[in-house]
Amino acid sequence: MTDPDQETLWRNRFIAIQLVRIGGTIVVLAGLYFSMTDAIQEGGATVPGLALSLLGLAISFGGPKWLARKWRSPPGA
Repeated sequence: MTDPDQETLWRNRFIAIQLVRIGGTIVVLAGLYFSMTDAIQEGGATVPGLALSLLGLAISFGGPKWLARKWRSPPGA
């Protein structure tokens, strides 16, 4: 049987990784919303919306990898 503290630690880490993915997806959707609608300016704010979408993609794909690397069992392995 595993230690309950270890199970809690890994569950919390799993939740954190999923929240980073969901947050990145929300940022992508917000960027698309800003670039495709009149929310910021008439005709859509293409450049800021595109930048926000690309930032969201970087967070969504790179964030979980960064967290997994940070939490690797033997540091530096």
